[in-house]
Amino acid sequence: MKASRLLALAVSIALLAWLLADARWREVGAAFARLTPGVIAVTVAGLFCSYLLRALRVYDEFRHDARGRFGACLRIVLIHNAMVNVLPFRGGEAAFPVLLRRTFATPLPRAMASLFWFRLQDALVVGVVATALWPGVPLALRLLACGGLLGFAWVLPRWARRPHGWAERGSFASKLGKLRDAFAESTRHARYGWVWTVANWSVKLAAQAWLLAALLAAAPTQGVAGALGAELAAILPIQGVAGFGTYEAGAAAALASTGIGFADGLRAALALHLFVIACAVSAGAIAWLFPNAGPGRQAPSDDNDAPDSAPRNPPNTSCETASNP
Repeated sequence: MKASRLLALAVSIALLAWLLADARWREVGAAFARLTPGVIAVTVAGLFCSYLLRALRVYDEFRHDARGRFGACLRIVLIHNAMVNVLPFRGGEAAFPVLLRRTFATPLPRAMASLFWFRLQDALVVGVVATALWPGVPLALRLLACGGLLGFAWVLPRWARRPHGWAERGSFASKLGKLRDAFAESTRHARYGWVWTVANWSVKLAAQAWLLAALLAAAPTQGVAGALGAELAAILPIQGVAGFGTYEAGAAAALASTGIGFADGLRAALALHLFVIACAVSAGAIAWLFPNAGPGRQAPSDDNDAPDSAPRNPPNTSCETASNP
């Protein structure tokens, strides 16, 4: 096992040991009991709205493959999100390219490049929000950091699209060149990729901040800090088992900077994490119950005379030049 996974496992075990000490599980349960139905309803609605926005991001990029099948994109997003939240060490990420291939016959390199671009967009948006809102950071440093992140987001896709001769430099360079081409294709497919990404994270962070503030009886700004800390920890390459440990530590550290005790922050962050996982798994389980209409069984979209059972050729994965989970 790699050292990073051993460290992640140790973080998760440390969180479990902390919970078992002094029967802290009951304190987490008591925190849930204090939530009102209104708080729960708003949080659930916010999280499910974020799922819809992520599905729109996938539908926007793969609109030629999807051919009007938004429900199929939503199913991919819900199952992928559930697996990411449950499987250890971000192993659930593999579900995204596999589901795209099974549903739309999307080539794996294209799907993997799209996933990388989605995650990079997520990291950049969360980084900009955290830089802009993190307490105690001088204004000049905020502007410099935000400018650097925005500049990187602007330069990277354009670098990927530049002509290159990597295919002529050997087999390994040729494979890298194909990945670069697939990444370049992903960055120009979605027409409103950044819009969906910003909207998704605005809704997701607001929902998590709302619940966190309610759990702690704290100010909304403190809830925002905790939600940002949790999501920044989720971006790190070292993750606890199913995110447990690292997620809570990131939220508690951010909350501590606003005056919330570290132990109180850990309890609230664990309750938030369990709530998020419950929503993700529930939505993923519901999506799993619906049959997957693969590329050979989908209903025809532009040939009304073709019978429903007639096989179709796999959709053409090349799209017009037109940027998004």
